[in-house]
Amino acid sequence: MRLGIVGSGMIVQDLMPILDFIKEIEITAIFGRQSKMEKLEKLQNDYHIKKIYTDYQEMLSDSKIDTIYIALPNHLHYFYVKLALEAGKHVICEKPFTSNLEELKALMTIAHKNHLFLMEAITNQYRKNYLKIKELLPTLGEIKIVELNYSQYSSRYDLFKEGETLPAFNPEMSGGALMDINSYNIHFTVGLFGKPKDIHYFPNLSRGIDTSGVLLLDYEDFKAVCIGSKDSMATSFATIQGENGTITVNGPSNNVESFTYRKTKSKNNIENDENINYNTHTHRMYEEFIEFERLIREKDKTEMLNNLEHSLKVMEIMTIARKKANIIFSADLK
Repeated sequence: MRLGIVGSGMIVQDLMPILDFIKEIEITAIFGRQSKMEKLEKLQNDYHIKKIYTDYQEMLSDSKIDTIYIALPNHLHYFYVKLALEAGKHVICEKPFTSNLEELKALMTIAHKNHLFLMEAITNQYRKNYLKIKELLPTLGEIKIVELNYSQYSSRYDLFKEGETLPAFNPEMSGGALMDINSYNIHFTVGLFGKPKDIHYFPNLSRGIDTSGVLLLDYEDFKAVCIGSKDSMATSFATIQGENGTITVNGPSNNVESFTYRKTKSKNNIENDENINYNTHTHRMYEEFIEFERLIREKDKTEMLNNLEHSLKVMEIMTIARKKANIIFSADLK
C-alpha cells in the first residue's frame, strides 16, 4: 500500500509510529494546509514521508499513491473522500464515516462504480479481543442486557462552556458525543448483534449539540444501552449479560484492551472469572491497518463489502438517533 495521508491532527500523530511496524505500508505523502506547514514538516522528518502537499488535487494526481487516509474533522469527510474516489484512489476514512446516511450511500455508489475499496477506520472491529468476544458470544446463552459506557471529559469542554465552539462541539461541523465517543459503542454493539429493531437517543443538549447522551437500542429479546459523554467522566466499560454468563470489557470500547469472561453455573451459582487478552499489539490502530493493507493487496472485495455494510448500519443508527433527538447538522440540510 502506498499511502497518502490527509490531515495532521492528533489521530494522525497517533497513527504514524505504528506504521513503522507495518512494512507493507509506505507513507508516500501527506496533505495539509499551508498554515500547518511546520507540523507537516515535523511529521515528514520524523517518519520519512517523501512529499508534502498543500494542494489536494495535486496530491490526488500523484500516481505513486494508491490509497488515501482521511483524518479531518467530521464534516469534511464526505467531500474529501468523494474527490479521492473520483480520482481513482482507494480510501480509508476515520470514523464517523460521514455526517449522515445519505452521504455514505453516495460514496458507496462512487466506490462501486470505480471498482475501489472504501473502508472506515474503526479500531474495535479489528482488535483480536473483539473477535474473540464474537467467538465466545454463543456460550453466554440468551442475551438479556448489553451496556456500554465510554465517558471521557473533553479537553475542549471548558472552552465550550466559556462560549467558544470548537469542532468537537459544533453542529456545523458534525460534532457531538454521539458522533464521536459514542460511535465506538455503537460499532461494538452492531458488530456483535446487527441492526436493532428500534432506536432512541436521550442527549444532554447545549447550544444545539449533544455533550453527552444515552442511546437505547431495542433488539426485542434484549436491550442495549450505549452511554457516551464528553462533559463528564466515569469508568469506561462494556458488559454483555447472558443467561449462562457475562463478558465485561475492561476499559473503553474503542480499544477492547482486555475482557473478563464469567461463566455462571446455574445449579449452585458458582462464578468462574477468566481474564483474557488476545490483542497482538498494544496500539489500538495496529490491527485495523494490517487488515486494510491485506484487503487491498489480496483484492478481498467480499470482506470489504461486509465491513462497509456494517458501517452503513452504524451510520443509519446515528442518523436516526440524531433526527429523533432533533440534532441537525448543516450536512442534513443540503
